[in-house]
Amino acid sequence: RPPGALPPQLPPAAAAGTLRRVARFLARALPLCRAHTVEFYTRGLWDRLVAPRPAAVLEALRAAGPLALRRPLGEASAAAAALWGESGRGRGSGYFLFLFHTDDDMFSNVFCENSKKLINVHLFALAAKYYSLSNLGVCTPLEDVLVALRGDNKGTAGIKTDEFMNNKKSHEVQVMSELVDNMANYCGIKQVIDIGSGKGYLSSFLSMQYNLKVYGIDSSNTNTNGAHERNRKLKKHWRAYQSRGRANLKSQRLEKANDRPVESEIKCKAINEKPLNNDSSLQNQDQVTIQDLVPSCGFTEIATSETSRQTEVDLVARTQSDESKLSEEVLAILNILPADAVEVFSSSQCNCGELCEEEKVQRKMASLKAKASKSSESNLYFPLTSCITAETELSDIITDLEDCVMVGLHTCGDLAANTLRIFTAKPEIKAVCSVGCCYHLLSEQFENQEDCPEEAWGFPMCQYLKDMGWCCGRNARMSACLALERVAVGQMLPTESLFYRAVLQVIIEEIYGVTKSDRHVGKTFSKSASFVDYVRKSLKKLELDDSKLPDSCIMDYYEKYKHRMNELEAFNMLKVVLAPCIEVLILLDRLCYLKEQDNIAWSGLVKLFDPVKSPRCYAVIALKKQSCF
Repeated sequence: RPPGALPPQLPPAAAAGTLRRVARFLARALPLCRAHTVEFYTRGLWDRLVAPRPAAVLEALRAAGPLALRRPLGEASAAAAALWGESGRGRGSGYFLFLFHTDDDMFSNVFCENSKKLINVHLFALAAKYYSLSNLGVCTPLEDVLVALRGDNKGTAGIKTDEFMNNKKSHEVQVMSELVDNMANYCGIKQVIDIGSGKGYLSSFLSMQYNLKVYGIDSSNTNTNGAHERNRKLKKHWRAYQSRGRANLKSQRLEKANDRPVESEIKCKAINEKPLNNDSSLQNQDQVTIQDLVPSCGFTEIATSETSRQTEVDLVARTQSDESKLSEEVLAILNILPADAVEVFSSSQCNCGELCEEEKVQRKMASLKAKASKSSESNLYFPLTSCITAETELSDIITDLEDCVMVGLHTCGDLAANTLRIFTAKPEIKAVCSVGCCYHLLSEQFENQEDCPEEAWGFPMCQYLKDMGWCCGRNARMSACLALERVAVGQMLPTESLFYRAVLQVIIEEIYGVTKSDRHVGKTFSKSASFVDYVRKSLKKLELDDSKLPDSCIMDYYEKYKHRMNELEAFNMLKVVLAPCIEVLILLDRLCYLKEQDNIAWSGLVKLFDPVKSPRCYAVIALKKQSCF
């Protein structure tokens, strides 16, 4: 069947209502994340923001927080009810979920009304779990979207990307490229614009695997050049496949020759005695090879002339018998290549005689046609360098702009927001699939109380948060980048390095009187042999004189604070628990912005990736109304 109706989408009112509830919770909880870990000891953050002892906080979080991540929400809330004491006795998990959904007064049991301190860690962890995307019920399952987009069309089998990408990137590219291809097919278009394309992982795979015409746009010339370099490496990768395929094929031939020597002798004699016609020679040829797959100017190419299309038909027919001889790995590559990218030739391995003149002429013509085809081919992947803003005119960058899908895989900061703005404003863009990252790089309209109504800010986008003058702050947005799922599977935070930096800040302020600096310590911790070594290297980076600071003084600071390292550990775990809620606010803001537009037929949040492999795993997806096509 053809592609059908898209899955049910979250109504605008429901999206706005969920956003309001998340915002109300974060209004109470965000002070925990607005504070910077560097200032943990200098500003006395634990005493200012958290009432329980560090050990109690860590115990509560282990019971109902990150380490209970994979438990159903009902179980976690029941555990919190048991831990909550007399006021929670006898109340089931549904009671707590109902309160989170309807009652703002519930938060007064989590945070003190007067001091604003966190007082109930169990309930805090439960609330944070409730206000995460996995429990709010606002996401559309990826499989539902794929089924609706492709109908009965089957996916394309392709090469294994983990051969030339790391595990994380391979996972992301495989999943997202399949979705983008189905979106393009659903809309009946072949052009894709990859915003913030980086080194072209997604772009090149979309062109190679799905034969889409992709423009990869990145602001960095280094990344654009990296995309070309990656093409060169992929060419080597394919040649390795080719070599393995030849070796396998040769091995198979030797085995067959040893098993059936008489049959080979008869076949050779028959070839010697009878002139070969074109079809028989191609069907009995020994090798199919891949030569010059990737021209220096691009990643993959296809022919556009009539001659090229005819060559494609001929080659597909002629190589069927030979492809069955190749290893599975080589077949995977052949399946994703345009047929006219494969040069077919025969090498007479058994010296059975000279080719007839007719055959030589036919082969020469085939070779000339192949060369002509290459000269008329057009790139499927174009890496371009340009800085994209909300006001960018794509037609100035892409001269043959046509109906297209706009995508972005981990577009940083404002670029994700601008991708959505460009999508809604440009009639040529029929669909969008955007996975953002680097929330700390977002510009916020109300962070510095600047009145610039004409500027396109990265946050907020939707009208409700604009009317509220909502502001997260850079430190909170930085916290939104923390990976709760990775912590849940044992990838703990670098507490010791954070501790070193926090104590260093005490030294800088007390000894040198410096509270603000434009310089950064960077990755000094990994290059330091001890705390003393760390402090001295850091002071040099900050251009502060370390000669007046003896080792004994440095170690006195270390000894003074080392027993309080568990405060820092517990505080950062609280930030990790809250991180998904901040991400929810940012993503729902973008979704609500799309639902405010009149030309959008469908919009939703879809979980694309395994969050342990790729923590920024949610995509904002939208398609325009048919009347806009």
